[in-house]
Amino acid sequence: MKALVMLKPGEVAIQEKAKPVPGEGEVLLKVLRVGVCGSDLHAYKGIMPFLTYPRVVGHELAVEVAEIPPSAKAAAKGYKEGDRVAVLPYLACGKCIACRGGKPNCCVDLKVLGVHIEGGMQEYITVPAGYVVPAGRVSLEDLPVVECFSIGFHSVRRANPRPGEAAVVVGVGPIGLGVIHGLKERGARVIAMDINDKRLAYAKEVAKADLLINSKTADPVKALSDLTGGENAPVVIDATGVAASMMKSFDFVSQGGTLVYAGLITADITFADALFHRKEMSLLASRNATFEDFRNVIAGLESGRISTRGFVTHTASLEKAAQDFPAWLKPETGVIKAVVEMR
Repeated sequence: MKALVMLKPGEVAIQEKAKPVPGEGEVLLKVLRVGVCGSDLHAYKGIMPFLTYPRVVGHELAVEVAEIPPSAKAAAKGYKEGDRVAVLPYLACGKCIACRGGKPNCCVDLKVLGVHIEGGMQEYITVPAGYVVPAGRVSLEDLPVVECFSIGFHSVRRANPRPGEAAVVVGVGPIGLGVIHGLKERGARVIAMDINDKRLAYAKEVAKADLLINSKTADPVKALSDLTGGENAPVVIDATGVAASMMKSFDFVSQGGTLVYAGLITADITFADALFHRKEMSLLASRNATFEDFRNVIAGLESGRISTRGFVTHTASLEKAAQDFPAWLKPETGVIKAVVEMR
């Protein structure tokens, strides 16, 4: 079978690999489509923490159940061979302090598909049966979006906004759009902030953000103050993965408010301790997602409350994707989400 392999930063190749055989408790999945995550692009640039090379990348998966061996039958609940499903790509040990505490998404020995172990940009993949997520009536086009939006939904659960509360989303790329959808599910009043007018327009038209701030053309601190009567926002979620933005986000938080980092970088983050203490802020990280987040996104997609219209802007075959990675890094190409289609 064919697989897209990230050999090293800046070098991608299509290689022939043996079709995997399910191990004890595993199912065999036929890969249909794979969303290209920001972490995949960061891997291409060589700035993705945790990833080792060479690596088959890809963890935003739309797959078909090809085989459920006898050893996997008990764990294969809610789906059968031939079903199109999603995959929770974060394999946890189930034993460490995080897993015991109900946080397998930050397991001490976490293995993420396409990061620590081989991912989904190949024709077939095997995973433990319990990590397959039934997706009901979610279309094939929407299935690769489930994992991406679940990242945003998880950060919203971390922030725990109240209905009607102002919430700022800094950065409306793919993760930020998932955050907006998650906040709207909670009834928050969403203020989207970015430097790209086209992305801001999409955030309002499709994701239903209530208010917009272009932080390149306006002073974001003043603009937010004007929109909130000088109070700023009780919830701020930064989805940029840009150090300068992540540090600036402290200025957007209200007294007693919460700042959540949905973005991930390798750089250090610094902040003024006096400001942090004066506001008695809560600063939270958000890592990956859980089955609950997947189920919430799937329910939103099935009901039509979450729209993916225009979200997938670029598609490519596995072979063409190997050539297109450099272009997907360029903002001028207008990429929101690229998807690899297996043919």
